[in-house]
Amino acid sequence: MLHQFQNHLSTHFPFLKGKKLLLAVSGGLDSMVLLHLFQQLDFEIMVLHCNFQLRGLESFGDQQFVQEYTSQHTIPFVFTQFDTEAFAKDYKLSTQVTARELRYSWFYEQLEIQKADYILTAHHADDNLETFLINLSRGTGLDGLTGIPAQNDSIIRPLLTFSRQEIEEYASQNKLTWREDSSNTSDKYLRNKIRHHLIPILKELNPNFMSSFEKTQSYLQESKELVDDAAVMVYQQVAKEEGNEIYFDLNQLLKLPNYYSYLYQWLSEFGFTAWNDIYDLVSSQSGKQVLAPEFRLIKDRDCLIVSPLKIELNQDEYPIESITTKVNFPLNISFSTVNTIEPTSNSTIFVDHERLEFPLVLRHWKEGDVFQPFGMGGKSKKVSKLFKDGKLSVVEKEATWLLCSANQVVWVVGMRQDERYKINSETKKILKIAIEL
Repeated sequence: MLHQFQNHLSTHFPFLKGKKLLLAVSGGLDSMVLLHLFQQLDFEIMVLHCNFQLRGLESFGDQQFVQEYTSQHTIPFVFTQFDTEAFAKDYKLSTQVTARELRYSWFYEQLEIQKADYILTAHHADDNLETFLINLSRGTGLDGLTGIPAQNDSIIRPLLTFSRQEIEEYASQNKLTWREDSSNTSDKYLRNKIRHHLIPILKELNPNFMSSFEKTQSYLQESKELVDDAAVMVYQQVAKEEGNEIYFDLNQLLKLPNYYSYLYQWLSEFGFTAWNDIYDLVSSQSGKQVLAPEFRLIKDRDCLIVSPLKIELNQDEYPIESITTKVNFPLNISFSTVNTIEPTSNSTIFVDHERLEFPLVLRHWKEGDVFQPFGMGGKSKKVSKLFKDGKLSVVEKEATWLLCSANQVVWVVGMRQDERYKINSETKKILKIAIEL
């Protein structure tokens, strides 16, 4: 397998040579094989490990295992720990989605911190098959059937052409050790059900199933490329771009026998999902619109117009000179020094006074605003993503204010405090900030 792997890298990822690579290593079979393969080759590597704290001591055992292995083999190692369940509960996301978001957010952060070039994960052919079947069971288009991409921006998946069986054989031949994830034995998750029950049947029916599946995916990818090319050619006939807006000529669009398929190809990248509403928009009266998180599609006579979701905001800023100031406009906010912390709420926060730089500023949020949500261990998040997670309407977004110190968000008022200003054991002066209703 090592020779095949080396040839695979030379053929499909020659640009990795001479680059600094970050390997995502959980301690499981797949990632330990990936790490071992790269140890045999001439690459500059560093290991990343995420501890999601979802399996108690077992999670910390994984972390210790990877840490000891990298120390023994003198491989640079960086790890992080997430309170995944708290994050999932806070943002009303599934545990799996939460773990994925936290993982990749941290990966990209490390890419910059470590001044590295690419992140490599250990996804393999069986993972790809599982993803295909999951998407198929839920209903999907070509995008969902073409599987996991071998490269997605800075993320590289060099094991995608290798099966789980090949990986297991390599591990056995090289006497590798790894950690077993106990959650993989449970049928609680759909992926595990497919892995344990459906895929063995498919392989029993056709011993060459993995090879056949690889061919099928190759054909689907070729079909997708044809569809993409057709969408580009028709787009040039139907669409006109003016500034930040795109105008679709309905007279030209309606000449197409399957115009809805083209609309899907063109609009999905903008985050639109209400497809039935979009198809109905074609025959609706002028002024009707469909919203995506950051864009709107509006019917205007003989056109459909895509434009950024413009929120008309009052950009005035209101300075707050000192804590003796009681703000009465645009919000009623009080500031007071206290000795103890009371139970917090959306309308009250407690901050370390010495971390603040006056004058504070009260202003509306802007696109691009970023803060570090309290309780998330210093992880950055766009304010717009906070709104999206909270399912705020356009009107609610327009009514939201930020309290800032030296251009840093202290409080998304009425929603979330920033981690950087929290009270800790070294705090000497506690400032209570509250909205007075």
